Amino acid sequence: MQLKEYTTTSGEVLLYAGTPDFSQLELLSTGAGDIWHSSFEQGYKNAFPELVYQTAVFFWYLNDFDGLDQCVSWRINPNAFAVRKSVWDLTKGFDTDFENIQMQALDFGFRCNRFLGGVPLYVKNLFTNAAIEKVIVSRRDRHLFFRKNYKISHAIFMIYRLGFLKISEWITLFRVKNTYKKRDITARIPSRVLLAIQGNPTVSYIIPTMFRQEYTLQLLDDLSNQNYKPTQVIVVDATPLSDRDETAYEQKQYPFELKVIWQQTKGSCRARNEGIALCTGDYIVFGDDDIRIPADFIENHIRFLQTYSVGACNGLDIRADHHQQNLEDLALKLEQLSRPPFIAGCTQMFSNANSSVKREFVNQLVGNDVNFDGGYGEDSDFGMSLSKIGVTVLANPFAANLHLKPPSGGYRFWGTQAKIVGKKRKAQPWELDAPVKNIKPVPSPTIMYGIMKHYSPKQLREYKYKHFTYYLFTGSKVAFLYRLFRFPYKNIQFKKSVFYAQKLQNLGIRHQ
Repeated sequence: MQLKEYTTTSGEVLLYAGTPDFSQLELLSTGAGDIWHSSFEQGYKNAFPELVYQTAVFFWYLNDFDGLDQCVSWRINPNAFAVRKSVWDLTKGFDTDFENIQMQALDFGFRCNRFLGGVPLYVKNLFTNAAIEKVIVSRRDRHLFFRKNYKISHAIFMIYRLGFLKISEWITLFRVKNTYKKRDITARIPSRVLLAIQGNPTVSYIIPTMFRQEYTLQLLDDLSNQNYKPTQVIVVDATPLSDRDETAYEQKQYPFELKVIWQQTKGSCRARNEGIALCTGDYIVFGDDDIRIPADFIENHIRFLQTYSVGACNGLDIRADHHQQNLEDLALKLEQLSRPPFIAGCTQMFSNANSSVKREFVNQLVGNDVNFDGGYGEDSDFGMSLSKIGVTVLANPFAANLHLKPPSGGYRFWGTQAKIVGKKRKAQPWELDAPVKNIKPVPSPTIMYGIMKHYSPKQLREYKYKHFTYYLFTGSKVAFLYRLFRFPYKNIQFKKSVFYAQKLQNLGIRHQ
């Protein structure tokens, strides 16, 4: 493919096809993006929906976002896009094994987003003269995409969903399988060198805690030893009156403003929202109570966000071998990983244990959706909600924490009731006015609520097929007949989950 060259005022070479707005492209080159396009208006929005057969609802960027001037999107128009030359050369550009150049572009954008650490961005009006196209993906190219990017089992699942008796699908699968191999991902885009902090941005740090005051005090000491100290730390403590030491946070003087809230409500989402309401910093860092952080933690969050000119990032969460490990153990783990071990592209997840967001975007969302309290999925929902308002959320391999995961305490204390059925069970927030009786909903109704909130009914249906396929065909072959026997019961559990999720969806997003 013959691409033209454009050299920015900083001396970087960009490659492009079509006719971009060069003044806009110049500005974009200073930000987080590696690839830019305006494909939504050119017929590419939500192209290649067959990706759902692999990813189900576990990929933030399965659907393109609506109503935004700029957002992450891997659906590139090959006739109107721009890319950093360094990225094009490193990734070797389009894969010409695909017959159709449209599929070459889609595969390139997806590969950069999902595997290589590239950031593809839709930018409205960057290419205004491009024609509207009809995107056509042949059966061969569809199977080739699955072959090059995923295990064969995903292609077989796709055939199952498209029609298990379609001979043409099976013929194409075996032809592609015998001719091509799954890619070996090696050439990842390196993270940038972090710049020094510009200005004097203020930082608020929120710690929700419950039954873990000793761990919270340990974290406060780590925050006191930061190279770039937070301006404000807010502890939201839900430890019951009978189990807490009300003087615990008064025993030391800290080099930041410390605010302690004794939480009266229930749930980690409500806890974070109570903390958010008191934040004054330019940036908010979210952290769990059971982590240890090195002295460069806050500094590297701010440097990273400023270097990439983005509004949010997800830090590097390192799991401890046991809950008594310390910062020396974290240093050894990072050394073994050859830090930074991961790419700094579009994050594939979000964690409230280690993340940083500009306060203006947190305020735009208001806070966490409390419909998730008592269950799971609030982290991913918050990260994806940021993406849906146009925030580019990146993975930050430079801000690492050691996650201790002690055997007791934490907000999951409330959630343990979800495992109980019968009269001994205490109702969870998501049960609303219909308490669970003898059948426990599976998956977690809050997980199901998140799926219904962000994905289409058709994609929920594909998730259901994927869910039950994994249930039947993973695990011991000896136990297959037992799983098959329990299948009707599992289906009842699934329907229960949908029932509660629908009730939450009817309430709408809530913040208190």
